Amino acid sequence: MGLLQRFGHTVVASVGDPDALLEAVPPGSADIVVTDVRMPPTFTDEGMQAALKLRRAQPGLPVLVLSQYVEQTYAAELLDSDRGAGIGYLLKDRVGDVAQFADAVSRVAEGGTVIDPEVVRQLVSQTKQPLDRLTPRELEVLGLMAEGRANGAIAAAMFVSEAAVAKHIASILTKLDLPQGKDTHRRVLAVLAYLRDPRTR
Repeated sequence: MGLLQRFGHTVVASVGDPDALLEAVPPGSADIVVTDVRMPPTFTDEGMQAALKLRRAQPGLPVLVLSQYVEQTYAAELLDSDRGAGIGYLLKDRVGDVAQFADAVSRVAEGGTVIDPEVVRQLVSQTKQPLDRLTPRELEVLGLMAEGRANGAIAAAMFVSEAAVAKHIASILTKLDLPQGKDTHRRVLAVLAYLRDPRTR
């Protein structure tokens, strides 16, 4: 809580169970919800289920979920909610990197998508189709996209131009057969191509 306040966020509620979480977030009361996957009473997936309920009740409500381990099914459920806008899934280890965690909170609150790099690495290593259509360079770009990076940040990380990144992304979206449309978050659908493959569950 103190960490969020240090970076200019106002914490309107701090709760310890899923029922209290649902009650603490009436429509329009929060810019982002940060929750653990595991909450009382069973410490399995109560926090995730509460987050999904909030997303169903308030489409587009930014939610950042923290997990001790990579749980790809939970990540897939979260990304599937409301086309994946304004969502984040991070391992708790990332909270130790204060600047990285603060950046993730801000990006999710602004409607972005942030997926933990370890989730991306596991998915890339396990998934064969349709990702086998992509070149190694395109897989690298897709991995950075799944981490929530914009084209400029991808270009900087790969030491290429933004035009080159845009070309790679266009190729990725074409090879993954993602539908076009102004209301479709094609970048998020590219991440879902990882998570929906049964071999990643």
